[in-house]
Amino acid sequence: MLDVLTLVTGVAALLLAAWCGWAAYRDQPTKDWHFIGMAVVTLLALIQLVVGIVLLARGEEPEQGTTIFVAYLLGAFACVPAAGFMSLAERTRWGSVTVAAGGVVLAVLQVRLYDIWGG
Repeated sequence: MLDVLTLVTGVAALLLAAWCGWAAYRDQPTKDWHFIGMAVVTLLALIQLVVGIVLLARGEEPEQGTTIFVAYLLGAFACVPAAGFMSLAERTRWGSVTVAAGGVVLAVLQVRLYDIWGG
């Protein structure tokens, strides 16, 4: 995997989590700007998904197995959009908390992906 992409995605996810956590602290729901941030983080996760699939297609193999690697890639890609959709259903501060939690989960998944690949 590309270590830089994994690091950038994890840091962006943590920044999104902090931003939405700050909104929750101020008793605000997610707003349009938060959704733009979610789109950026999701784009990074999509790029990582594509890069991971391309690396697998080229014959490279993760240290801990292809199946678990692909499962984590898909989970990382779906994490923030799922939290975003849930925040639309909950238009209170708890929607912001949901997105913040999704950002933290994505950052943890990035560490795990790095581990699975053999980092």
